[in-house]
Amino acid sequence: MSEYLASDKKQDIFGKYGKSNKDTGSAESQIALFSYRITHLTGHMQRNKKDHATQRALMMLVGKRRRFLDFLKERDIERYRKIIKDLDLRK
Repeated sequence: MSEYLASDKKQDIFGKYGKSNKDTGSAESQIALFSYRITHLTGHMQRNKKDHATQRALMMLVGKRRRFLDFLKERDIERYRKIIKDLDLRK
């Protein structure tokens, strides 16, 4: 089974949403990484409805991403709007 979040995939995410592919700490790159993990876990939960440990981990990830988004919204509204638009997080 292939690893769903290999280091080259992380580098792609950090390169696309961060300042560079070494930029692992910026709020945008963290939000993008959490979003990727959330979509993966959501698919897993649709197939395995009784996996409560994964459900809890998914809820924790959603909360973490929410806190990062709140932080970014407070600090720099333009960066917040850009990451929301890029990741298509709002309907």
